[in-house]
Amino acid sequence: MDRLVATVFGIGYLRPAPGTWASAVTVALAVLAYECLSPWLVPAGFVVATLLGFWTVPRLLATISDRDPSWVVIDEVAGQLLALCFTVVPLACHGVSILDAWPGYVVPFLLFRLFDIWKPWLVGRADRRGDATGLMLDDILAGLFAGLGSVMLAGLYHAVLEPML
Repeated sequence: MDRLVATVFGIGYLRPAPGTWASAVTVALAVLAYECLSPWLVPAGFVVATLLGFWTVPRLLATISDRDPSWVVIDEVAGQLLALCFTVVPLACHGVSILDAWPGYVVPFLLFRLFDIWKPWLVGRADRRGDATGLMLDDILAGLFAGLGSVMLAGLYHAVLEPML
């Protein structure tokens, strides 16, 4: 069961770049949930993925020698959902379809992948822990920075670029 959760039902076995596959599937499911069910499933999904990750990853890592296996992608799901929350929540509060505001899911995806791969500052520090907490925390921090970056870029667009168009 731990491996099923950690790989997010096998997505972690997709090659190449299982983290990117997990992020892309997460974005697609978040957009679908937003449009067809409830936008509030995105933040709820973040909480669930984070709790599941912090519960399963330590148990799984205790049974293997690799401290950061690429097939563990529950951390990418949690981080990507956090990044999406920064645009999903305001869009939902204003009753805007996420499909009409496509940068609201494209930008968090791109920034999350950038921060997850580049691992700047606190993201890299968490990754260097080399334990289950670090494995989860680096992606949550990458999601936090991606979400904040998305908000800043949206503010820049709406305050500076949009009036000039």
